[in-house]
Amino acid sequence: MSEHDTRRARATVPPAPGEPAETSHDELLLAATAARRFYLDHASKVEIAQELGVSRFKVARLLELAHARGIVRIDIAFPTDTDPRLAAALCERFGLEHAVVVNPPGTDPGGPEPFTDLLAQPAARLVTDLLGEDDVLGLAWGRAVTAVTHALTRLPPCTVVQITGVHPPTAINDQTVRAVHRAAALAQGPAHPLYVPLVLPNALTAHVLRHQPGIAAVLGRFPTVTTAVVAIGAWGPGLSTVHDALEEDERDRCAALGTVAEMASHLFDAEGGLVGAGLDERTVAISAGQLRGVPRVIGVAGGRHKARAVLAVLRSGLLTGLVTDAHTARRALEESSPVPVPPRSRAHGRAEPPDRFPARTRL
Repeated sequence: MSEHDTRRARATVPPAPGEPAETSHDELLLAATAARRFYLDHASKVEIAQELGVSRFKVARLLELAHARGIVRIDIAFPTDTDPRLAAALCERFGLEHAVVVNPPGTDPGGPEPFTDLLAQPAARLVTDLLGEDDVLGLAWGRAVTAVTHALTRLPPCTVVQITGVHPPTAINDQTVRAVHRAAALAQGPAHPLYVPLVLPNALTAHVLRHQPGIAAVLGRFPTVTTAVVAIGAWGPGLSTVHDALEEDERDRCAALGTVAEMASHLFDAEGGLVGAGLDERTVAISAGQLRGVPRVIGVAGGRHKARAVLAVLRSGLLTGLVTDAHTARRALEESSPVPVPPRSRAHGRAEPPDRFPARTRL
């Protein structure tokens, strides 16, 4: 790595949480050297330590620094076989502009994790193709969204905004915050992360945090988002951040109201209607109205445990694109009306809700 490349990495990649605000140029050069020897030359940490005259623990920290600052990017290629006919059918049925349907190798393993990695690269390619210079990329919390950012290898110059808070136990050091910085580094543009939990204990806490200057500034950027990448959760343990953040009685109440899906903190019933469970006042996230106004909203989800949830969000009319697996796509087509859903109309670059599936709120 040249001195120019290292300087550019220092200039465009912000420090990761827990890393000192300022890292010297010499330290970055040392990190680049250690990374080259470790990843390209396959030297051991002990060998690198001897060459550089540092401890092997220092080498480990240098490798972490190289990864955090974008000097090293790890790209894992998963074999993917896509089904363009199923994708076209989804677009026609649900009024989508873009769809990618992946045929998973072997049988459906059942859990969402294998699909997180399987769908990440196709989703990353779609996002890269859709983004143009000066676009604003919005990233919601979710393992799938984080995986997509890891799969990105390039982006046009653009701004990156975090559009939801993060999982409460890891609010400050969350992977989503790092994902925002990582995407912004690729785009060589500004990053606007949200250092706040997605679900707060009460409305007052949420109100106070929303009005903190730094957080308010990020929230004020939501209307500027042109492409949003969102995960879709099912209403069950380990399948939805909001579900897992609530107490058991609250989860049961949401289920009793008909909740089957969650996306960007918003709850949906089986027909795609918004479920009014009173959580909006306790969450820090882009509103459903703002999300409906984003020109491109790409959902990423797969696996049989999320198939019903994906269909519910498709019926809501909020998505303009979907990256999913073949089983989920077939189930959505089999269980939906054969009458096509009209695509979201555009007005001055903003979307209007479809007449067929207006948002319904249950009180």
